[in-house]
Amino acid sequence: MKERSKHEQKLLDKASKYLPGGSLGNLTFSGKHAMVIERAKGSRVWDFSGNEYVDYLLGSGPMVLGHANKRINNAIATYLDRGSSYFVENEPAILLAEELCEAIPCADKVRYATSGTEATFNCLRIARAYKKRDKILKFEGGYHGMHDYAVQSLYPGSRRTVAESISGNTVDLPDYPTPIPDVPGIPKETTDSVLIAPFNDLETTAEIIHKYRNELAAVIVEPMQRIIPPKAGFLEGLRKITEENDILLIFDEVVTGFRLAYGGAQEYYGVIPDLMATAKIAGGGTPLSMIAGREDIMDLYNASSGEQDYVLQVGTFAANPVSCVAALETIHQMREPGVYEQMFATGNRLRKTLADLLSNAEIPHQIIGEDVLFDVFFTDRTISNYRDTLFAANETFEKENRSKWNTTLLENGVLKGGNKMYIGYCHNQDDIEHTVQAFKKAIEVVSS
Repeated sequence: MKERSKHEQKLLDKASKYLPGGSLGNLTFSGKHAMVIERAKGSRVWDFSGNEYVDYLLGSGPMVLGHANKRINNAIATYLDRGSSYFVENEPAILLAEELCEAIPCADKVRYATSGTEATFNCLRIARAYKKRDKILKFEGGYHGMHDYAVQSLYPGSRRTVAESISGNTVDLPDYPTPIPDVPGIPKETTDSVLIAPFNDLETTAEIIHKYRNELAAVIVEPMQRIIPPKAGFLEGLRKITEENDILLIFDEVVTGFRLAYGGAQEYYGVIPDLMATAKIAGGGTPLSMIAGREDIMDLYNASSGEQDYVLQVGTFAANPVSCVAALETIHQMREPGVYEQMFATGNRLRKTLADLLSNAEIPHQIIGEDVLFDVFFTDRTISNYRDTLFAANETFEKENRSKWNTTLLENGVLKGGNKMYIGYCHNQDDIEHTVQAFKKAIEVVSS
């Protein structure tokens, strides 16, 4: 890596002065690896010191077609002469709603917001209004944004919350379905309305749902929780249990929407929920998100229906026409022939190569996820839910080498999140070759 430039250091000094912790609150690197991104194009990003990285962060997922995509930029630029915000109906938002309803299996109607957090929050609110019940169930370790219902048992037992003892096969956490708020400032009444279940454990989840069925409005789940895929039959069983107990099923497809398939995880796994939230790819790299679902539920947003259960949902920049133009162009490109085939082939090659390299180096590992979204854990332990990741994180090899692995990749021009690699249509042969060489360097460090 190049030495940090004076200009980049000046920016970092200003960040320390004017931002809490010198951070925007998202992914931040520290020490000699601290950086400020100057620009991005295609599958690459550059910092202000001139370091170039193959980008597997992709803006936390949305930039699947690459940064500064020419067709998306042209669509935005062409539209800007018509204005940028109206707060009334606009053509791009209507056309995008049509496209979304045709693409997403559960979508009869669509409502817009500006972030994944807003989308999941509104899914929960309309579900409670529809069912006239207060409780919701989420899965331990499941990420649904930053609202008060979402940050319940998101990181229990980790360094992000009160320290818990992890010893052998025992995690000092409360029994299900008791939630743990992850941050201060959450009202106890909110925590009391949330139930927690273990992902991929259908038996325990069914017991909780049956016990609280008269209080539960909805179950919200990431169909692929972070990078943990559902076990065979888990989503199907969840769909069956919620239907039998008259409870709504919500898919959080902020990450998986338009990523696993054009119809999202619903199409990929073949299970259709009642409601869903999506953003990231669906927003075309702009602040845009969607709530979609069955017509009878979504019609609670209809102010002219005369229903007493009308649910107010507005936002100054929700359905912003410029964002909708970017989203339309993005999903048009995503449905072109060969896009998903190429993405999955790229990811499969990287996964297989990484697995072979780690096996040859006799390094314990589990590569978790689907071909377009995955990462490695340095453990032989099977990873099927959040507590498995806690156990793995406490194992000596993983604990000592996680930071080394990510840092060495960064120093060799590969940018990724802590436990996640997003594979995009933008990644090409040169990116794969560069990444494989970085894998080899990182394996040398971990092996030593």
